[in-house]
Amino acid sequence: MKVKVISRSTDEFTRERSQDLQRVFRNFDPNIRTQEKAVEYVRALNAAKLEKIFARPFIGAMDGHVDAISCMAKNPNHLKGIFSGSMDGDIRLWDIASRKTVCQFPGHQGAVRGLAVSTDGRILVSCGTDCTVRLWNVPVSSLTELNDSSDKSAEPIAEYVWKNAFVAVDHQWDDDRFATGGPGVHIWNLNKSTPEKSFEGGTDTVISVRFNPAERNVLATSANDRRITLYDVRMSSKIGTVMMMTKTNSISWNPMEPFNFTAANEDCNCYTYDMRKLDEAKCVHKDHVSSVMDIDYSPTGREFVTGSYDRTVRIFQYNGGHSREIYHTKRMQRVFCVKFSCDASYVISGSDDTNLRLWKAKASEQLGVLLPREQMRHNYHEAVKNRYKHLPEVKRIVRHRHLPKPIFKAAALRRTVYETQKRKEERRKAHSAPGSIITQPLRKRRILKADE
Repeated sequence: MKVKVISRSTDEFTRERSQDLQRVFRNFDPNIRTQEKAVEYVRALNAAKLEKIFARPFIGAMDGHVDAISCMAKNPNHLKGIFSGSMDGDIRLWDIASRKTVCQFPGHQGAVRGLAVSTDGRILVSCGTDCTVRLWNVPVSSLTELNDSSDKSAEPIAEYVWKNAFVAVDHQWDDDRFATGGPGVHIWNLNKSTPEKSFEGGTDTVISVRFNPAERNVLATSANDRRITLYDVRMSSKIGTVMMMTKTNSISWNPMEPFNFTAANEDCNCYTYDMRKLDEAKCVHKDHVSSVMDIDYSPTGREFVTGSYDRTVRIFQYNGGHSREIYHTKRMQRVFCVKFSCDASYVISGSDDTNLRLWKAKASEQLGVLLPREQMRHNYHEAVKNRYKHLPEVKRIVRHRHLPKPIFKAAALRRTVYETQKRKEERRKAHSAPGSIITQPLRKRRILKADE
């Protein structure tokens, strides 16, 4: 007769402290757990419900401006510093951690329409409707020291006056040049008071300029004449042009795929383009019910945030047709500018009610230091939700968002109009000669003309 004895080392099962957990051995034989999938499905449901319960995206508001916030800029050299400019000409540097003003710049006589920071984080470039471009020294002291100091004002180190008002500005990556938008596109040097180059293409005001993060000499612009134009600064020539049915308010390049850019359009949608193929959009991002005013990509390139005239902030996947998150408050008015933080953990929005608001990029994310067991629990919940995300109940809970009543009604009206137009096209196509009516997808329908 053979007797099998379980032999285990005492050291492996002896707890060092009374608070330690007992070690438990598990047999992962699937024949023993016949209800494993059912248990996991229940866990996925509970994880989805817990995510809704703990969704608290709003962190706090930063007040201090006395007029609408028109533009913002991130400082690449300081993780928790952000600049904001308002319609009354005031420029401020904020500490995101303490949500306080660190430094206040005199700004401009009119509205501040553009802010940009050099790659090394030392020079701030601002432009406004008073026809001036001003350069400022960014404080190099720590934000804590600046918070404690009594002198929070600064003076410009240079001021360039031009004959037209400025609407947008962006600094070139790893260089001393920056671009401004207005009646034309002008390329400036930090050490010269006149533009080095000028592009007068187009028939209306240029409202957005963005340098490519990889090809630093490629510049994307959008204008009031509904054109999106790509320039090569070295050759002083156009690379390509797209004319859409409605104008584009802002442009943002994908930092991880720098040949792709996304345009925030007046028709409530965002359009992602490949600069090598401009005759068709790669993806159309829907859900807003009013003009999209600003857009900014996450440093990871996997998501971007948009701010709209409908008083909401939405977060989209880079290849997703619909938003994964919507942020709104009762007091927040029309959103004019949005930014992702440099660590992709937070979103900052500036609106018409003179406040900057700080949001979590993931609404239910737990802030602070996580214990290893807590991190493992979060990872497990994400894994089971991802495994059962296609099932109806889990999908419904994950996708559901409470919307303000005006936005809910506007979205329902837009759906009704879209379905009506679709039925009309289908009936017209059914009662016409075969091939006489060609229905174009939305990726091409909104493009009037494309020149590569």
